[in-house]
Amino acid sequence: MEHEEISDGAARSGVATYVVEAVVAALLLVIGLVVVFEARKLGAGWTSDGPGSGYFPFFIGVIITISGAGILYQALLGKNRNTEVFVDSVQLKRVLSVLVPATVYVLCITFVGLYVASAVYIALFMIVLGKYSWVKSVVAALAVNTVFFCMFEVWFKVPLFKGALDPLRFLGY
Repeated sequence: MEHEEISDGAARSGVATYVVEAVVAALLLVIGLVVVFEARKLGAGWTSDGPGSGYFPFFIGVIITISGAGILYQALLGKNRNTEVFVDSVQLKRVLSVLVPATVYVLCITFVGLYVASAVYIALFMIVLGKYSWVKSVVAALAVNTVFFCMFEVWFKVPLFKGALDPLRFLGY
């Protein structure tokens, strides 16, 4: 999919590939450094009975850090810097229309639990992105979560997270 032009012949505009590479490389660099520092807290040296508990994580962190630094260098200062458009505004909007609600859903699980957050997420996703009627969406969301509730809580006797507010407390589970 290397189409650089839109159907009417206009050039695509958006975020360049090297910018995305640089951001990911910076994240790798930070992750690698965190692993290195945390491994040193665990004991990254060699002890009398062999390697310390942070020995192997330390070297994995070093590898990740070096890789991130190398990718960052190539992305920003390399000779063959990739200036092609990685994502344009239309594509980014599509991705964010799924990513943002999913992120909010994960955060809501903390407060209202898995079942309530999932029911709201399914219903809103069907209404907003699927363009289904609100009645069908609510029925589908409640049906799916009722089946999952019965399957896990009643039949398998495996309690799933109910959230800090525990809105399903009245069910006795």
